[in-house]
Amino acid sequence: MPTLKANDLYLTYGDGYIFDGLSIAIDSGQPPVGLIGPSGVGKTTLIAALSGQLKVPRGTVTFDGRPVNRLRLKSKSEFNARVRAVSQYSMTVSDPRLTADRRLRDAKKIARRGGRSHATLVEDMLIAVGMDPEAGYRPMLTLSGGERQRVALATALATRPEILLLDEPLTALDPHSRGAMARHLGDLIAQLGIGVLLASHDLELVERLCPTVHAMADGTIVASGALSEILSDPENESLKELAAAAPLAVQRFR
Repeated sequence: MPTLKANDLYLTYGDGYIFDGLSIAIDSGQPPVGLIGPSGVGKTTLIAALSGQLKVPRGTVTFDGRPVNRLRLKSKSEFNARVRAVSQYSMTVSDPRLTADRRLRDAKKIARRGGRSHATLVEDMLIAVGMDPEAGYRPMLTLSGGERQRVALATALATRPEILLLDEPLTALDPHSRGAMARHLGDLIAQLGIGVLLASHDLELVERLCPTVHAMADGTIVASGALSEILSDPENESLKELAAAAPLAVQRFR
């Protein structure tokens, strides 16, 4: 099974470090891996580096043993289809004419260029994320934030990826819909055998989907394991603050 791996990443911002020797690996076909940490710690930046959108000056990001930032032409197209990211900014829409149908058809083109074409209908892709297929023909600007997030997930899944990088994927959904979508997403991930890195402040979502969680602070991974173990008696000051900010959630995990 292919592995997406960051090894010994270093990245500075001002006088501090965003990455200070950070290493992490996500394996296709394995249960989802969670990523937690305080706001501004660099979780979104890490996903940008893992997806090849950001080149880090020191350290390497590899997929299937090959450096991501050195991929060219066909190999890059294959990577873009095999590794997909859903960021918290995926809901941004600049073209008022853009529809979910168009967005998903564009994703199918990426799949074809990456050698992962398939005959799944756009309507079926929308149904897979709990959307009415008729919504596919409405302009994205008329969709709710939750509907746009569902479209972003469907777009990422449209290439049948082996690795999925999720950055706050369900924040725009109401609590009831978030719970239902979390269950549905967990089933989809297991069914498709996708390796997942889930970065989120939603501790309940992380706990529900991820048996293994990495805690990020001070530019690196400071703790790994089950979420209940990480937050039960954290040593790192940032993790203490994170646990203190969600006492009810932490109590439920114990």
